[in-house]
Amino acid sequence: MTKPFDSTHLPDVFRGSEARKAGLITASQLRGPGVRRLFQDVYTPAHVFVTHALRCRGAALLAPKEAVLTGRSAATVQGVELARPFDPVEMVVPEKFRFGPVNGIEVRRTEVKPEESRPWNGIRIARKSRIALDLLLRLSPRKAGWIRRLRIGVPDLDAFLRAEKLSDLRLTAEFYGRRNRGIRLARHALLLSDPRAESPPESEVRVVLVAGGIAAEPQLEVFDRNGRFLARLDLAVKKFKVAVEYDGRWHNTPKQRAHDRRRRKRLEAEGWRFVIVTADDLANDFEGIVAAVHSAVRARLAR
Repeated sequence: MTKPFDSTHLPDVFRGSEARKAGLITASQLRGPGVRRLFQDVYTPAHVFVTHALRCRGAALLAPKEAVLTGRSAATVQGVELARPFDPVEMVVPEKFRFGPVNGIEVRRTEVKPEESRPWNGIRIARKSRIALDLLLRLSPRKAGWIRRLRIGVPDLDAFLRAEKLSDLRLTAEFYGRRNRGIRLARHALLLSDPRAESPPESEVRVVLVAGGIAAEPQLEVFDRNGRFLARLDLAVKKFKVAVEYDGRWHNTPKQRAHDRRRRKRLEAEGWRFVIVTADDLANDFEGIVAAVHSAVRARLAR
């Protein structure tokens, strides 16, 4: 009877060709159930839990030393989990170098200044300001319209700014004087960013409203006539007392629905009007969201 292959002696991520040369594994074992392939010639033992950070380390084994881990990948490695385990690993390389294509790794060739990164696992990892920039440059204009790009890029940037306690003003200089592809839209996205947003859908709703000509303030605290705290609103058009709130799946439980009704009733008694946005609205009804808020504002003006 063949003895099962024991992979516990292997590193948690390794090049298959190098492990074979070192006598740690055979070609047939690389094809067996004892290991899992992450990229071409990059593996992990089957017992190792695969995270995005692990896959970033695996990608670093293939990349030239000049490559820079950035965007969602670099944010995730540094503790801001924007990338899921099997999302593409995001890298940039200076324009004079070539790397890829590699299945599972997204590589952009663009200008990278030496001071924008630091050494990491044999390659380099972007510093915070460069990560913020690449969060907005990562989507090609050919792949999506400008509104869709903003609806994806701004929530990522909001979450990163909030977690890293970065100011968008601090980043402004990093976004100007550049010629990177997509930089004009990235500057616009930076102006729309707001670290007060507490979830990606809230950020996305805010972008939708801005595109519809509506400026809404995130996480507005509301007090009654006696100065007592009532609630904090996802988004608010304060001047007209119109609240825009995103109801995700967590709002569908009976307990949460009852809590939402009580909370909104208190605010309605103070003159607030609500527009509720669902996940389906956000995915499919851009115009409907904007129209509902405009309608609520008109109703306020009529009163």
